[in-house]
Amino acid sequence: MHYPHRHLLKIEGLYPPEITALLDLAESYVLLNRSGKTQRDLLRGRTLINLFYEDSTRTRTSFELAGKRLGADVINMSVSTSSVNKGETLLDTASTLNAMRCDLLVVRHDQSGAPNLLAQKVSSAVINAGDGTHEHPTQALLDALTLRRRRGTLEGLQVAICGDVLHSRVARSNIHLLTTMGGRVRVVGPPTLIHAEAADLGVEVFHDMDAGLQGVDAVMMLRLQKERMSRGLVPSAREYFRFFGLDAARLSRAKPDVLVMHPGPMNRGVEIDSAVADDPVHSVIGEQVEMGVAVRMAVLDVLSRGSLRNA
Repeated sequence: MHYPHRHLLKIEGLYPPEITALLDLAESYVLLNRSGKTQRDLLRGRTLINLFYEDSTRTRTSFELAGKRLGADVINMSVSTSSVNKGETLLDTASTLNAMRCDLLVVRHDQSGAPNLLAQKVSSAVINAGDGTHEHPTQALLDALTLRRRRGTLEGLQVAICGDVLHSRVARSNIHLLTTMGGRVRVVGPPTLIHAEAADLGVEVFHDMDAGLQGVDAVMMLRLQKERMSRGLVPSAREYFRFFGLDAARLSRAKPDVLVMHPGPMNRGVEIDSAVADDPVHSVIGEQVEMGVAVRMAVLDVLSRGSLRNA
């Protein structure tokens, strides 16, 4: 199947066959990674630059691993020690990167739309690794792959996305992906942390955690993004956990085989209890990290070739 997009900037606008093809290719990389083999010839001679304006552990390391397993030359640019920290504009940075003639550019930025702007100014393929409160497409893809591997399909799955939906780019990308693929999404949280237009995205809105978790197939907890909040949106951490934290008692309202997910980093005791996060039966949080490497290998593969090869 031909993949018609030069970049991966968002999930919104992708069609089901495109998403399925990416997930199918990622599935083949899961098997490859577990076998201990690599595909070091695939991106040999290609250069991948990770440009992260925000701190990241999982996403940056995952892209670095993905690039190296495919044979790319990987460069991690530290914004804190680069010319950006000296006042260089995003457009000047784009000009510099263009002169370097890199092939793949992974961008995380605190401003929504920054990767899209770079995509208009550089010759390389651009991958959005999270921009402001806009989107985080590869996170949604790895979440979808985790769900599909456990349940066989995304169609008809009932997924509750709980917590700080207002500031979450992960929530937005997951909502777009799951609804596009036939899933049913609930968002659960206090009114101050769910945007007023949430229902327009085709989701059900709940402000009561017990009701929102009733009968769901998966629960995706979100971190409280205090760095993006104005004061007064939530009470104390203790009060927040009392009403919207995920513990065993609340989880029991979901289906018996419910999956517990979290994009990380987790605030244990704030949005999720440690016993639930580490539960060997329900938690797939570690599996999400593993799927992240496979998904990012698939994305790098696709964007470097311009078309999806047969898995």
